[in-house]
Amino acid sequence: MPDDFQYELMREITDQPDASQRNLAARLGVSVGKVNYCLRALVDKGWVKADNFRRSDNKWAYAYLLTPRGASAKVRLTRDFLARKEGEFERLQVEIAKLRGELQQERQDA
Repeated sequence: MPDDFQYELMREITDQPDASQRNLAARLGVSVGKVNYCLRALVDKGWVKADNFRRSDNKWAYAYLLTPRGASAKVRLTRDFLARKEGEFERLQVEIAKLRGELQQERQDA
């Protein structure tokens, strides 16, 4: 499971622990099967705990909670995610400056 997806899923769980897998899938733009697979992997790692409870419509549901190990892992994933995004941002800034320079040169040549 890619680190970026782990990070996104753990962030969603932190924001809304009682979200259904269907809701998580919709918010993350992936299949319910992928969310189920990844949640099981996070539970197996000991990063997420799934507590079941009875909803008001008399059906069972789950609340996904980060464990202390999961919270530590989320901090590491957040740091890594931020570093990757900052690197992408810096590369984009260089590319944008280069493209602007090319456009300016083309205008001067025209």
